[in-house]
Amino acid sequence: MELVTGAIASGGGCVAHAPDGRVVFVRHALPGERVVADVTAETASFLRADAVEILEASPDRVEPRCPHAGPGRCGGCDWQHVSLPGQRRLKQALVAEQLRRLAGIDREVEIEEVAGAPDGLGWRTRVKFAVDRSGGVGLHRHRSRDIEPVRACPIATPEVNRVDVGSVLWRGARHIEVVASPDGGTPVVAVNTGRGQLAGRPAVDAGLVVNGRTKRSPDRVSFDVLGHRFEVSAGVFWQVHPRAAEVLTRCVLDGLDPRRGERTADLYSGAGLFTVALAGAVGPSGTVMAVERSGRACSDAVRNTAGLAQVTIHRAEVTSELVADRLGMPDLLVLDPARTGAGLAVMRAITTVDPSPRRIAYVSCDPASFARDLRVLFDAGWSLTSLRGFDLFPMTEHVELVGILEPPRAV
Repeated sequence: MELVTGAIASGGGCVAHAPDGRVVFVRHALPGERVVADVTAETASFLRADAVEILEASPDRVEPRCPHAGPGRCGGCDWQHVSLPGQRRLKQALVAEQLRRLAGIDREVEIEEVAGAPDGLGWRTRVKFAVDRSGGVGLHRHRSRDIEPVRACPIATPEVNRVDVGSVLWRGARHIEVVASPDGGTPVVAVNTGRGQLAGRPAVDAGLVVNGRTKRSPDRVSFDVLGHRFEVSAGVFWQVHPRAAEVLTRCVLDGLDPRRGERTADLYSGAGLFTVALAGAVGPSGTVMAVERSGRACSDAVRNTAGLAQVTIHRAEVTSELVADRLGMPDLLVLDPARTGAGLAVMRAITTVDPSPRRIAYVSCDPASFARDLRVLFDAGWSLTSLRGFDLFPMTEHVELVGILEPPRAV
């Protein structure tokens, strides 16, 4: 069908309307374009479609740099067809729309370019590849289990692509993840086989971890951040953009302005990125309570915070009960949850901490869950004193946000 596209929507496509009035979410399009679209999925209330012919193009449209991009191809990048300035404007619009709809505030945020992704490419330090039944690797097509054969991913760092996992077969694997530090060192390939077994040990120049067990060293990757060396095990979360850890750490510290001797809490603390920074800022007379549910991440955090006596690491799920019973009375609080956000129960529990933290830093990669969680604080009288957005995921709709919040002032 021929369509005229409207605003960008969550998910990376544009909103249009079919002749029968149903909403159509159109991938591979840009706002204001006239396109021919093929319907790829249908429900009673909306359609999904791919723009397969561009009749009137947006000024922001460019030729995709990736040979695997386009309708029916790799589903990894939403916006290979969009100029980088255009991508940042779209992300800004998405964030503003979510804040308006879910948080109830009108707030614009500039999406800041971050060094380390020339032309929007070569920035992913970690790539998860799917594996087909023959052992060949690739990436899933959009909303499909089908695999697009990909040997080198243009948004991956050169260090990841040099492992060349597509040069060998990975029979028995369900998926493999390649992690490589831009600071050098040997990359690591983490393999998941489900209940099966990997056939042999594929010969690639990398460490090998299968279902969490080390088969060939190394099984960790090192990252240098603001003078501190972090070791991160295969499968443990770490920011994928080579400059993300440094940029986000500086942003959190600038926003919180920690003082010597303060009590701080780092929820969803992972391998200890913000924990280490907070420990340095509050000094030996302060405290940092780090909470993380992953045992492997906690082990990394113990290693990464060695010698910092002011740090305590708790392996636990972040729940409303933990906030109410074990958090204590922190002066500063950092939240860096997964894409699903902290959730309403945890956020409501935070509003009952007495006295309230002096400031909260909320780090998020999902504008919708971020806005939903912030609404709880707003309803309790908190204010958003600072909001910054970083383009840590070029060629995709994703964006990283850091919000600094302060409690209501005592009357």
